[in-house]
Amino acid sequence: MTAPAGSAGHLVRVFTQRFSSTPRGARLGRRFALLTLHDWGIPHRSELSDDAALLVAELAGNAVTHGRVPGRDFELRMALLEGVLRIEVSDARASGRPAVSPYVHHAEGGHGLRLVAAVAHDWGVVSRTVGKTVWAELVTPTSVAP
Repeated sequence: MTAPAGSAGHLVRVFTQRFSSTPRGARLGRRFALLTLHDWGIPHRSELSDDAALLVAELAGNAVTHGRVPGRDFELRMALLEGVLRIEVSDARASGRPAVSPYVHHAEGGHGLRLVAAVAHDWGVVSRTVGKTVWAELVTPTSVAP
């Protein structure tokens, strides 16, 4: 995990799991993320939980759609730090680095990273030895306890 942007917070909790690079794997990743957040004291249907679910769904969906390498899984990692929830999705395809595409009226796709950019406090892409990691961060309320 790379250091969160602008945060020197102490690590509180971490969740890491690999899922198959399929639509079902992306759905399971989102569900596991919500269960994990609930276990960490972030209630289901809270603003933070809903925002995290959207980010996981978009990033996992992109990993399955654009980052899929046959026979390789994608990895979901969430880290709860003091003041920050960091979500990372890693896939095995180094090419095709994601970027926010220009708005196209009535386009059926291409809006996912625009949603990520709108909801996340910060987001980005880092290269790995194999593939890439797309990360997004949400600011957590002070009421989220370790």
